[in-house]
Order: sequence, then C-alpha cells, then structure tokens
Amino acid sequence: MVGMPDFYEAITWGILGQQINLAYAYTLKKRFTETFGQAVSFKSEDYWIYPDPKKVAQTTIEKLVSLGMTVRKAEYLIDISQKIADGNISKSYYQTFASAEKAEKAMVKLRGIGPWTANYVLMRCLRMGDAFPMADIGLLNGIKTIKQLPEKPSPDTLLQLKQEWGNWASYATFYIWRLIY
Repeated sequence: MVGMPDFYEAITWGILGQQINLAYAYTLKKRFTETFGQAVSFKSEDYWIYPDPKKVAQTTIEKLVSLGMTVRKAEYLIDISQKIADGNISKSYYQTFASAEKAEKAMVKLRGIGPWTANYVLMRCLRMGDAFPMADIGLLNGIKTIKQLPEKPSPDTLLQLKQEWGNWASYATFYIWRLIY
C-alpha cells in the first residue's frame, strides 16, 4: 500500500484534514509546511521538508490560527507535536498492536484524535490493512454509489463489509476514495 512513512506527517495531516473538504485540507497543509518546514532549492525550484515537531511544539495557537485553522485544531497540533518531540508517542509504539482495532483504541486516547484520524494514520503510515474509517463521508458515499443504495450504508452494513474485506479493508477504502475524488 502506498503510504506516508513519517508518523508525524501522517498524524498532523490527519488532524489538518478533520471535518473539512479535501481542497481546503491541502491548502492548510501547504501553509503549515511552508510556515514551519524548510525549503530546499533544486534547479531554481523550492521543495519543502515537512516541519519538525519540536518547531511546531514551540509555536503559538495564534500563529497556527493565522494559517486558517480553528483554535481547537491548533491546540491539537501543538499538543501532538509536543508529545512526539518529547518521545511520548511514536510510530513504533502503535506498530506493536496486533490489529487496527486495538491500535485505534490506543490512539483515540490522544487529544484531537478520533476514530477517523486514527484509522487514517493506521492506513497511511502504519499500513494496517484492517484499518477502516467507517464514518468517512467519502467512503460512505462511495459505498452507496457502488452498491446502488438509496441512502448511505448503515453501521451494520459497514461492519459486514469490514469483516468481508478483512486485511484488505484499507485497500478497499483507497479504491473507493479514488472513485469519489
């Protein structure tokens, strides 16, 4: 599965993308990266290195809000950045879990991380095939379209699909997202 190897990038990208459309999420990520990251020039073109969590942990809520994000999202980013900078959370810790379900239960204990963000990180960074963001609107709309349902699938339908897909649930999610986006 194509992934995002950097845990910090995956978790902050997940936070940045919460409850907003994809286009605006990309705008926020660009602003965030260009404000806190480092530019590397090659053939007169700038390429951006993703921000270091230590740098973001030391910023202010106001600075993040000035980029166009909510106060709450800014608080979450600073908190997560501090935890990663201090070594209190890491990719290797979440890799110790035998299933996405168990890793999700641990990850949602973090402030600002709900089931959607946890599953996004588990799919993109930890490459857990059984991660499945059941509340994702794109996923729900995609399943509705594929299965020609009159309305979005019920939680029972989603659980059944997750069980049927097993360790391929993440792959199915990515393919369904591609149908929608």
